[in-house]
Amino acid sequence: MSSISKYNQLAVETSKRVHAERQLSNEKPFKLERSVEEKFPRDYRPGFGVAMEYEKMGNQSVSPGTQRLAKHLNLELEHLGITLGTIVGGFDLKKPLDDPLISCLKQIFLERKVIFFRNQEVNQDQLARFAKYFGELDAFPFGKGNEKNPFVLEIVHGENSPGSENGWHTDVTWMENPSLGSVAQCIELPPYGGDTLFSDSHACYLGMPERLKNEVRDVWGTNDYRLFLKASSYSSLSEKLIHDIKSTFKFGVDHPILRTHPETKKTSLYLNGSFLRSGSLYNKKTGRPLGEEKSTAIVKELLRQHDQPEYSCRFRWEKGSIAFWDNRAVQHFAASDYFPHRRVLRRVTISGDKPYFDPDSDRAYISQTSR
Repeated sequence: MSSISKYNQLAVETSKRVHAERQLSNEKPFKLERSVEEKFPRDYRPGFGVAMEYEKMGNQSVSPGTQRLAKHLNLELEHLGITLGTIVGGFDLKKPLDDPLISCLKQIFLERKVIFFRNQEVNQDQLARFAKYFGELDAFPFGKGNEKNPFVLEIVHGENSPGSENGWHTDVTWMENPSLGSVAQCIELPPYGGDTLFSDSHACYLGMPERLKNEVRDVWGTNDYRLFLKASSYSSLSEKLIHDIKSTFKFGVDHPILRTHPETKKTSLYLNGSFLRSGSLYNKKTGRPLGEEKSTAIVKELLRQHDQPEYSCRFRWEKGSIAFWDNRAVQHFAASDYFPHRRVLRRVTISGDKPYFDPDSDRAYISQTSR
């Protein structure tokens, strides 16, 4: 008998014994029911974080009320992740939208955190019109302005400009009032790659180690846009222009590491490593800085939290695809895996409000299961 067949014989016999003992154990009376948290490994919590966020959602992709309205409007919903990401079909963005449709899309957006549309080859004015249904628009001072519409930014990557957004991030935390969200449209795509990934910041917060949650519960940090001023494309800027920029746009704004969503009232992990001054963390209640060493170590650990695939969904662009994400509820990651091919997106940004953290809001959150 070969060593392989002997191994398999022993493995089968052992498996039977293990199964028999497990069955006896499961049949013991008065077995206590384990909590959801106890069912997940203590040293790996992303699955638990997703389960807790899904529970907040009523253990369903969208609330019954939203599902009924979507069905009434003949919308098609294709969910990509258990707690985030839905492709919505059944309407044409080239046409103005009526109030019931706008209301339904907003509710899907809030519940699913990022929504997508296919085959929407709209022009830039039609894209901006869609974004304006959800708020005022923000122009971007560090990108080449669009001559036809100053609120539309083209993000172009190719052989001479490889993609550089390949890291988990929340947009424009250098602003006092960071954007509510962004609407991006695919104009040109590479033959392969170029996907954008989205990570659920609410589930990420829920899955963070309790130690880390407690460490950052009342912690804020300072954000600025030095990244843009130091980039090679801005190296020729005069000192006067840099001074004028800093005078016009506040250079250094403070935001909480944990953010309360102003509409759903849920808590998210909220930061952008490119704009957050890593040594700037301080306790908002006491006003005391955490210190350079501890602050930097915590930021390093925080930046790893969104990495877990359980939190994410992945969107494959097609020409005419549009993504609309909630900057207060997700982080995103543009995969730069298509060099030397071109990838062109057109983006519009919706104005937001000043981040805040209310520790009681999340505990008071009521799921929409009864709607």
